[in-house]
Amino acid sequence: MPPFLRFLTTAVLLGLWTRGQLSAAGDWSQFRGPNASGIAVGTDPLPTEIGPTTAVLWKTALAPGHSSPVVQGERVFLTTVDGRRLATVALDREHGQILWQAPAEHQGLEEIHAIGSHAQPSPAADAHRVVTLFGSCGLQCYDHAGNVLWKLPLGPFKNNYGCGSSPLLYDGRVILNQDHDTDSFLLVLNAENGEPLWKVERHEFPRGYATPVIWDHGGSRQIVVVGTLRTVAYDWDTGREVWSVGGLARIANMTPVVGSDGFLYVAAWAPGGDEGDRIHAVPFAEVTARQDANADGVLAESEMPNGPLVSRFDQIDRDKSGQITAAEYESMRQVFDLAENQFVAIRPGGQGDITDTHVVWSQRRNLPYCPSPLFHEGHLFLVKNGGIVTSLAADSGQIVKQGRVAGTGNYYASPVVGDGKIYLVSQRGEITVISAAGDWQQLSSSHLEEEVYATPALVDGRIYLRTVGHLYCFGP
Repeated sequence: MPPFLRFLTTAVLLGLWTRGQLSAAGDWSQFRGPNASGIAVGTDPLPTEIGPTTAVLWKTALAPGHSSPVVQGERVFLTTVDGRRLATVALDREHGQILWQAPAEHQGLEEIHAIGSHAQPSPAADAHRVVTLFGSCGLQCYDHAGNVLWKLPLGPFKNNYGCGSSPLLYDGRVILNQDHDTDSFLLVLNAENGEPLWKVERHEFPRGYATPVIWDHGGSRQIVVVGTLRTVAYDWDTGREVWSVGGLARIANMTPVVGSDGFLYVAAWAPGGDEGDRIHAVPFAEVTARQDANADGVLAESEMPNGPLVSRFDQIDRDKSGQITAAEYESMRQVFDLAENQFVAIRPGGQGDITDTHVVWSQRRNLPYCPSPLFHEGHLFLVKNGGIVTSLAADSGQIVKQGRVAGTGNYYASPVVGDGKIYLVSQRGEITVISAAGDWQQLSSSHLEEEVYATPALVDGRIYLRTVGHLYCFGP
């Protein structure tokens, strides 16, 4: 090539690269990145310290929402709620401009938790489309320009906390699990047109918020869902139950993680499931004998005895009739009796009930309520309210280190790791960076002065972090 052509070609390529058009772009296409692993995409260096004025590449004001950002191609996708307006939002990945906002039509906004959001589940995206979920509005599918490809109405769901489990887009399929107080299900759709491929009813499972993961072992692809009391793996092609592990908590919030060692790590914690702090309920007949003032054979909220059950009236009243029947009460009483808060490691290859054959260890100490576990280089990391961080050896479940970090608030965002660093963000917006080692050390801390419920995305040396009012992009 003549020198002047070589110079021209180099200049053009350099110009395109600096505009981000030819740079290698990875994707963080669902909640917590590839298969919910929480592991950074790409090997670019990440900043050790980030904050409201530190390492900020851009910052864009947004309507509120708890959904975590996903990054696909040249876009960042998330969802928002502005008054009664629900929307899917696309931003330019390089500079943070809002490119389009697509409203989600709805008949009415459902009841949610006091600190919840109507924009709670995270989007899922692939090279052609983005799928979002707004509870009883159902699924919306758009192309990357914001054009509607298909919609699927769902609900209304019976759950006064709203929905939290996020959809997945995987190998041409949309995967959605929704566990509510009635009519729970796992649904698999054709991503091209939204047509159902199969659906499994999960009637035994009341409300839960864990997003499924895909576990592929020896060519056997399974969809793993953590629910009340047990984890279930479903066959990819048919939805047939392949295996289950019992002995878990009564509510599942944490998404499981597949380690690079091929094992599955499942954690679930809920109030009343720890030894020495259990919820016990007397039989329904005893309660009604004392409390059923009008002798109609059911319990109204005003007839509930004082104690832990009255505050969970809406949860026990699964059909939302305003009354608790004997069947509803006894079902929840059994859940309270059987619930076990624990973190388990499951080896692959099982069939049927594998609780006693494939669970290789169990850990019950200092488990979080919401943030999912993180697997990195033979260690597992947990963060719980109060900023208590625990690292465990993945092969044994033994605690390597436990300590408190600078961010001592409550935690809803899950930990993520990249470039040898783990990023932790509390509800209060406290950011703590620790080293990604069993004997971890705190590297930095800062404060965004805004609440954070969303899990950050780590892609190609950038950190996309959503607060209740902004989307930040941090980088070196």
